[in-house]
Amino acid sequence: MPPASTSGPAEPRKPARPRTLPPSPAKTVTIPYLGIEAPVTALRLDAGRRLPAPPDDKPKLVGWYAEGPAPGGPGTAVVVGHKDTRTGPAVFAALDVIKPGRLVEVLRADGRTAVYTVDAVKSYEKDRFPSKKVYGHRGRPELRLITCGGTYDRRKGYASNVVVFAHLTATREPARGP
Repeated sequence: MPPASTSGPAEPRKPARPRTLPPSPAKTVTIPYLGIEAPVTALRLDAGRRLPAPPDDKPKLVGWYAEGPAPGGPGTAVVVGHKDTRTGPAVFAALDVIKPGRLVEVLRADGRTAVYTVDAVKSYEKDRFPSKKVYGHRGRPELRLITCGGTYDRRKGYASNVVVFAHLTATREPARGP
């Protein structure tokens, strides 16, 4: 009979963190749960140091804050899109119904895909928007999807912003040809 083991049961392994990716611009944002596959345009802060939305005449386009972290890289990547425009619902019309655990995929210019898992969906009044909480670095690659929300006033626009908080859970390399 073999001697009794002095070590207890094996400790469960923590899942490995996905590999952080080098900088590369975002090209497409896909949210399978919402049926969204949107092209990306690079955005920069305006004269008031605010991140603008993509052009109103392109309601299916999302914007990535190009002066911030790249998707899959260290830090918090930021993507914004319209809820609606004068022509009707836009790319992020249903963003507020996504649930924690759902996936968001960002295809990058280098062919790699950064896969994020949604942690939370929050709504913030624009005059009380917690910039540090939304944009701040959390020590891991994260993603924020932002659109308008709350009540709408013709002169002032929407009263709130909807923010999806997600963290990087996988990366995929580009498909290799035959």
